[in-house]
Amino acid sequence: MKNMELNLPSFEVKLSESGDKTFIFDEIRRKKVVLTPEEWVRQHFVQFLLNHHGYSKNYIKIEKQIKVNDRIKRFDALVYDKNAKPMMLIECKAPEVKITQATFAQIATYNMTLRVPYLIVTNGLNHFICEINFEENSYEYLQEIPKL
Repeated sequence: MKNMELNLPSFEVKLSESGDKTFIFDEIRRKKVVLTPEEWVRQHFVQFLLNHHGYSKNYIKIEKQIKVNDRIKRFDALVYDKNAKPMMLIECKAPEVKITQATFAQIATYNMTLRVPYLIVTNGLNHFICEINFEENSYEYLQEIPKL
């Protein structure tokens, strides 16, 4: 898995081993986390935002809890705008996980609480970017990641 090819630019990955587990250093959380296929995708996507789109690590939160319909959930990544307002919610799946309507239902459920204008779903191979129009209760797929 360490060299799993994704449809994202590579970056200098910091891996370490402990026992039978492999860890990857998460620059946002400033700690080593267990390397899973989903984590591999998340780390690559976050680095893509930082290194290729000019996002700041100060504006990104990883795996934080939110309350959705009286249940505690954890989002993969949330990006804030320069006014500290939640702007973009990112859901990462392992590369072998096909992105389906259920994936979008999951992120849309999280967004009922967060109400961010942009949603991104990625498995590292395919990336879907949606802009939400809350007034018209509609969405539009975008070709590009929004500017911060």
